[in-house]
Amino acid sequence: MSIPTERPLRADARRNRERVLEGARAVFAEHGRDAQMDDVARKAGVGVGTVYRHFPTKEALVSALAVSLFEQVLASARRALEIDDPWEAFTTALWAGVEVLASDRAFTEIIGQAEMPFDTDLMAEMNDAYMQLVQRAKDSGDLRPDIVLDDIPMFTCGIGMATVKPHMCQAAWRRHLAIIIDGLRATNASGPLPS
Repeated sequence: MSIPTERPLRADARRNRERVLEGARAVFAEHGRDAQMDDVARKAGVGVGTVYRHFPTKEALVSALAVSLFEQVLASARRALEIDDPWEAFTTALWAGVEVLASDRAFTEIIGQAEMPFDTDLMAEMNDAYMQLVQRAKDSGDLRPDIVLDDIPMFTCGIGMATVKPHMCQAAWRRHLAIIIDGLRATNASGPLPS
């Protein structure tokens, strides 16, 4: 007995799916979770039926969008691992990851919600990449030794969520991340972190 497998999409269906995701990125970035499927279809230049054929619910579309953005964060972390200097690699990954968060309002709202189902393989790959970055920066003596992996998504998501609120200066997330990076340096630690 053969197990049915998901058939690959035809070229035109694949293009339509990408157009829907591209339209969703723009619409969700502007409106957050209040975005409507009709708006996504209009932005993508497809019928609303095409949107629902690829993503039967708004949650399915939001989930696909989140996976796509997490893949960007993972790709930037992997590129950072190629940098020889451990501190530069670590901070490069942080800057790239937070930029993804700051550039997409919907993404920051999505990851701030506990009920959002994430791809466990993708999350394991991200944890592995970031753990390598953290460990290298600790081993070099640049990163304070009491940082744990869970600290990274806590402050990066916090910065991302702060972008939803208006700020006096444009791209305030850059200021916030620079302040946090300064606090992560081993030489700047004023004492051990609370356990």
